[in-house]
Amino acid sequence: MMDQLPVSPLKPADMPALPVLKGLRVATGNSGTRYRGRADVTLIVLPDQTSAAGVFTRSKCPSAPVDWCRSVLQGGAPSAGPAASNTVRALLINAGNANAFTGAVGAHACAHTAAAVAGALGCAPETVLLSSTGVIGEPLEAEALGTAAVRLAEDAAEASLEAAAAAIATTDTFAKWAQAEAACSSDRAVSVVGIAKGSGMIAPDMATMLGYVFIDAAVEASWLQGVLSRAADQTFNAMTVDSDTSTSDTVLAFGLGSGAAVSTDADLQAVEAAIFIVCDQLAEQIARDGEGASKLITITVEGAENDAAARTIGLSIANSPLVKTAIAGEDANWGRVVMAVGKAGEAADRDRLAIWFGPHQVASGGLRDPGYSEEAVSGYMTAAEIDIRVDLGLGDGTARVRTCDLTHGYISINADYRS
Repeated sequence: MMDQLPVSPLKPADMPALPVLKGLRVATGNSGTRYRGRADVTLIVLPDQTSAAGVFTRSKCPSAPVDWCRSVLQGGAPSAGPAASNTVRALLINAGNANAFTGAVGAHACAHTAAAVAGALGCAPETVLLSSTGVIGEPLEAEALGTAAVRLAEDAAEASLEAAAAAIATTDTFAKWAQAEAACSSDRAVSVVGIAKGSGMIAPDMATMLGYVFIDAAVEASWLQGVLSRAADQTFNAMTVDSDTSTSDTVLAFGLGSGAAVSTDADLQAVEAAIFIVCDQLAEQIARDGEGASKLITITVEGAENDAAARTIGLSIANSPLVKTAIAGEDANWGRVVMAVGKAGEAADRDRLAIWFGPHQVASGGLRDPGYSEEAVSGYMTAAEIDIRVDLGLGDGTARVRTCDLTHGYISINADYRS
């Protein structure tokens, strides 16, 4: 078992205290499986008539819990895409074992743990959502997890989600949560609260990440699905640590049935904006906690043929080991950015390309910028947060991608992960 990792130097200085959402009951505990001395299983009991939506990994080797969630949200008909339901009752999350690549044993483990939760809460197993994160290929200890779930059902009480954010972590060095409020026409502020985990095996579609967003309002599942898909596309699917897409990626959103109904267009727009803020903050925290990271990197691509091309180019830069190691070494090697643009496979014109590191333009018109100062740019590279801007000069396509640098720490963490 690897030791507790030091907290990322990029952890946000201030994390807001999370509100307690009416009707949402939470409990965390230890399952007696992989981890010792910490909570590694979480049960969240949802109010009646809670709606849910989900977006999942596009890996062709999804975990058993991903298949289970898709089936629940599709009313028993698994699908490879996003899914939503107007009636879910509980969410069980375990850390340390992904229950992935476990065949029929993994499917049985899902059925067993969902049945344990359902029996304790008096609901149907088909209303229980499951998430697992951790090692791939190890059978899940379903009996132990089911026993823990029954115990947590007895302990569940209205509480903030901060303890849950810590319990779902694996190689995370800090618990991740965010909140926002939507001012609605009824003068009632709708709270949106989110928690997430993720630090490595992080790439679009979506990461080794789990994320959960809770909206203190009753909303239709179909509306919630559209909002979550749009938010995830611009946040969780626009970050990368190491280009590796996990088997287990899951983001779920819940419209709590205990909240007031929200139905006017203006109110729905306000709630959607709050959901985006929460997802955006969670995605940034995951990038900040990239395994071994010492710098947060934000890449903005402008002037591409279209937004999709801009995203591809941004990810080409963000996933380049040469770019990431140069930034780790505080080397203003903008030639590596040129390389990453050129290899992306999207339209680019060398003689129109412009590049900035922070406020410093380093390249323009296919040449090193006339005003380039190695001393000034090298000074900028010592910062903990690095902004790279690329303008292709071809069209209106834009994208923003987040990543982190690549250090020796990433190798150490992943070399030791199963030991």
